[in-house]
Amino acid sequence: MSNPGAEGPFWSVDAADLLARLGTSEQGLSVTTAAERLKLAQRLRPRRQSAVSLLLDQFKSPIMILLFCSAVLSLTLIEDVTNGVIILLILLASGLLGFWQEWSAADAVAKLLGMIETRTTLIRDGVDVEVPLDEVVAGDVVRLRAGDLIPGDCRLLTSRDLYVNEAVLTGESFPAEKTVAVLPAATSLGQRTNSLYLGTHVVSGMATA
Repeated sequence: MSNPGAEGPFWSVDAADLLARLGTSEQGLSVTTAAERLKLAQRLRPRRQSAVSLLLDQFKSPIMILLFCSAVLSLTLIEDVTNGVIILLILLASGLLGFWQEWSAADAVAKLLGMIETRTTLIRDGVDVEVPLDEVVAGDVVRLRAGDLIPGDCRLLTSRDLYVNEAVLTGESFPAEKTVAVLPAATSLGQRTNSLYLGTHVVSGMATA
């Protein structure tokens, strides 16, 4: 079997060796170690489009460009100042209205996301604790039950009647049964029965991973 220093994808390495490689155990990380790893972790943060960029985007549609060209023609070639100014005012009003609507919608979504916090159950220092999803670090041991979201790509340590919905990854509508057996490195995504992936969720059963 592989050793702690062995290379290879996590589904093809013995669980004990994988725990050693990650510097953890079935009792989970210590609170101190987890805090240190969290400081070094690269976390994804949603980036909001700037106001200037969003405003400029309102004037990039074909209709807006056509209106602008019409206004320029009216002001230059036809010398119809009245119609040209009217078209420019319509163009400006439409762009500002679209900007205001999109900016308000983005504000509402940001506030809604700020009110919702997804949490997961981890084992730290041998004790079950609940933490926000973005505080999970490499080496954490997660406890999973029906309805739980998978907090990151991970490897099963224990499993009992575990079925996971992986439709977002494989397109398969039926839940996939999961087991703890070690698999060959060349195993395809849909056949990695000992692995769980971010973005999927538990349908039934219990597990640690």
